[in-house]
Amino acid sequence: MISFEEYRDIVSELMDELPDEFFRELSGGVVASEATVIPNYAQGNDLFTLGQYQVFSRVRQITMFKGSFDRAYPQADANEARRILRGVLRHEIRHHLESMGGVHDASSLEAADEREKQTYLSKHADP
Repeated sequence: MISFEEYRDIVSELMDELPDEFFRELSGGVVASEATVIPNYAQGNDLFTLGQYQVFSRVRQITMFKGSFDRAYPQADANEARRILRGVLRHEIRHHLESMGGVHDASSLEAADEREKQTYLSKHADP
């Protein structure tokens, strides 16, 4: 398991891979949190929120959750963490870019996430 400092450094390195324009109006920045976040619709300890894009008041922010990462990938070394977190960060950046562009249709990541949620719930529904 990687340390919180190493996690934070990896997230920072991954941010450096992306163009500065992607972070425009992301006024709350990208924050690393030690929290473990389980979605309210999870049916057990089998689903964790690794990253989250939020807009509150006039603040746009991405939070990356190390506690969730540790629960989902307890054996991940730094290289594996980098690979996984690259995908999580880019996912959240896409939410930001789509939000900024007003994209909320069926092709949006927001819609894709909702479809994944519904698939998860249907697999866990009582027969």
